[in-house]
Amino acid sequence: MNSPPVDRLAEEDLGKRPDNAERAPGRPVSEQDVNEALATAAIRVALDQAGESVATARTLLPGARARAEVTDALLGAAIRSVPRWHFAMLNDLERNDAFAVALERVVPRGAHVLDIGSGTGLLAMMAVKAGAGAVTTCEVNPVLAAVAEQIIAAHGLSDRIAVVPKLSTDLVVGVDLPRRADVVVSEIVDCGLVGEGVLPTVRHAREHLLEPGGVLLPESAVLYGALLDSQAVDGLNRVQSAAGLDVRLLNALATRGHFPVRLPTWPHRLLSASTEIAGFDFATGALTDEEVVVDFEVTESGTAHGLAVWFELRLGGGIALRNAPDNLASHWMQAFVPFAEPVGHAAGARLRIVFSWTGGRLSARQLDFVRAAEGIS
Repeated sequence: MNSPPVDRLAEEDLGKRPDNAERAPGRPVSEQDVNEALATAAIRVALDQAGESVATARTLLPGARARAEVTDALLGAAIRSVPRWHFAMLNDLERNDAFAVALERVVPRGAHVLDIGSGTGLLAMMAVKAGAGAVTTCEVNPVLAAVAEQIIAAHGLSDRIAVVPKLSTDLVVGVDLPRRADVVVSEIVDCGLVGEGVLPTVRHAREHLLEPGGVLLPESAVLYGALLDSQAVDGLNRVQSAAGLDVRLLNALATRGHFPVRLPTWPHRLLSASTEIAGFDFATGALTDEEVVVDFEVTESGTAHGLAVWFELRLGGGIALRNAPDNLASHWMQAFVPFAEPVGHAAGARLRIVFSWTGGRLSARQLDFVRAAEGIS
């Protein structure tokens, strides 16, 4: 007997499964059930990763297998330890030129420069070209620190640049660097500015590693944002159903806070004008976790799924970098900060948002407008 076509089977099957009566009742799942399941799974992941690390380490023991296999295992571990965005970052001509020019304009001749986050050592070498007498550059990833040392040596700059495989917050003046730096340069920002820890890092550096009156590069930054209507972007981090089945429990694994999105590649509408959200003065600002209340005027009716956020990074010497949606040359994407639930708004409304940055994470929640307007929020 011939089987019916797959598409007819699907239609017949769907016709036998109405959304209500004939479905087997599901078991109620509590938040505690989900959290316990995730905790167990996370432990398994950690054990698997530890096992993989042990297996790689064993390749270094006497009597290990053929040299080629050892090399492949070690190279694989090294590759996995380095985020892929380093390649896009180094190919960002606008970023590279901006830092080169800014360093030329702000580094005093013969200065001692501290570069936080070596990567490949690019900014450290730029500082030398700009006139620095000596540079200390730190990098916590040992693989990148080793790469930076080799690149610096290949340029004949090992006598001017010292690579320290540490976090900047672990540096000790007189041990890891000869004295406090005259200039501190860093580029530890993500699409939403704060995700790589720039605020606590700069705060520590200016208090413990920078000479009084020294130069910070970048010198300041501003966050901008707009209300975003985009079911496609929202769907990158939120789900309801798939093939008629409820899969919302996956939302327990949704990204908390912001995540990167190349806005022009997705269908979207901005429901408000670009609005300044927060400013950061790296020399004198608190640079702590905070929240602010920002009003957005809805210029076009639609559903606000969250905020599209970008930054302007003011390096110094009149040079700035932006990752606004219209800057397609930047390797930085924009940040999407989702609301807990999408909400529809009419043109002309004013939306009050509580915007916060905590632990390198951007968050936003909508206040009830009437209560906010009455001052009861």
